[in-house]
Amino acid sequence: MTILVTGGAGFIGTNFVLDWLKVSDEPIVNLDKLTYAGNLQNLQSIADNPKHEFVHGNIEDQALVASLLTDHRPGAIVHFAAETHVDRSIHGPEEFVQTNVVGTFLLLEAALEYWRSLADTDRDEFRLINVSTDEVFGSLGPDDSPCTEESRYAPNSPYSASKAAADHLVRSYFHTYGLPVITTHCTNNYGPYQFPEKLIPLMTLNGTQGKSLPIYGDGKNIRDWLYVTDHCTALRSVLSNGKPGAVYNIAGNCEMTNLEVIDELCTQLDELAPDDSGEPHRRLIEFVKDRPAHDRRYALATDKIEQELGWRPTETFASGIRKTVKWYLDNQAWLDDVSSGQYRQWLDINYTQRAGAE
Repeated sequence: MTILVTGGAGFIGTNFVLDWLKVSDEPIVNLDKLTYAGNLQNLQSIADNPKHEFVHGNIEDQALVASLLTDHRPGAIVHFAAETHVDRSIHGPEEFVQTNVVGTFLLLEAALEYWRSLADTDRDEFRLINVSTDEVFGSLGPDDSPCTEESRYAPNSPYSASKAAADHLVRSYFHTYGLPVITTHCTNNYGPYQFPEKLIPLMTLNGTQGKSLPIYGDGKNIRDWLYVTDHCTALRSVLSNGKPGAVYNIAGNCEMTNLEVIDELCTQLDELAPDDSGEPHRRLIEFVKDRPAHDRRYALATDKIEQELGWRPTETFASGIRKTVKWYLDNQAWLDDVSSGQYRQWLDINYTQRAGAE
């Protein structure tokens, strides 16, 4: 079975593609727009792999998507393509609505037409996996139970609102047309190939350069952390055994404050890349003005995927963060490349201008 992956040159998509080709003989068609977060260097190790075909294009290009479906006859679509960063959505929400809402709608339209053309057996086996986020459920209080798959949506940023809208469209195509879709909600992913606007790669990059480690507000916002390879394993389980129309939460079962995350990261940097001054990396921590709509806590209950599909994360945060920091230290050329040009301008807009605020 061929699968079509959208956004397969981004962070999670890259890891899914690489992981899939390690464990499966089934080929992948990889469609990516190659925005700032999509990077062909991520896929360099499989450039000559005949089981991987990269296509530079947009999910909003209906003719292109239709031709890929017709030509390759995939048995599944795994949909990662999205604008993903909350801060960018605050500065420019229109692109998030266009890609995440309109793009998902157009992909659903193409998938529905293709699915209807399949023979009965192929139609029964086809799946579209919609990879979503815990942020659609909004913020939790310190004593609230983790969100389940049935929790009420309450998005608070343009990013999470756009993902929530996409989720609702995906659900409607199952209930209205019977398209066999499955939505997954994941918590904060970390690991190799993550663009350094996100917390862990940004702090790793800054720490190795002796720059400040900017923390929003008081640093006590809580997130659950999921090592990206664990996420990929969960998605394969959902693809193989998930029920059409179902929703599954995927989490690392590892809630930590941002301060705790950075403290552990500094410990790893002190050991793996000690500063020339001999001073601990914690000295670089700097609190900056909080961002708007900064949700206090996210958490997901994973009982459903554990009980129905038998999936559980295998990495602890301690083991995952060490692998992650070591990967960035071993791939400095990759970091240097993605940290140039427009990205440096973005850092100035988003972090430098907040510096000094309490």
